[in-house]
Amino acid sequence: MKKYLLALLATAFVVGTTGVTTGCSSMMRSASMAVHYTDTGVHELDNFPVLRASGYAVLSKQKGGTQAERQINAMRASKMEAYRELTEQVAGVYVKARNKNVNNIEHSDNLSTEVEGLVHGARVVRQYPIGDTYVTELELDTKRIYDLYQIRGAI
Repeated sequence: MKKYLLALLATAFVVGTTGVTTGCSSMMRSASMAVHYTDTGVHELDNFPVLRASGYAVLSKQKGGTQAERQINAMRASKMEAYRELTEQVAGVYVKARNKNVNNIEHSDNLSTEVEGLVHGARVVRQYPIGDTYVTELELDTKRIYDLYQIRGAI
């Protein structure tokens, strides 16, 4: 757990200090990122970044016999998409590329991505429809995560 928390905080710190954003994701940060050392050896920041992600799902493309069923499915799908965006920020993206050339002529070019991770403490900020699309906005306050792990004694 300590390694996961340190990776989460390190990722949030790196993303926060470089200002990198992914897709529909964004992050707020303050200019000061002073670090304090605790007796456990874990670095505690003065200002913890807040990670944000949005997920989208098209209502008319959802399965369901009624409009209400399609809307519920779109709500779920947009929430899953938002969690995927947030996981990209926290854990990163595994990219696999394959290119095949025959006689210096490109024969095939494959690219795939994979995201895997565990997100604790995220909260739904808003869920709302825009036309035929349903949107979910998530937020992850890394200070909250730090506090949760401190309460558990993982730090």
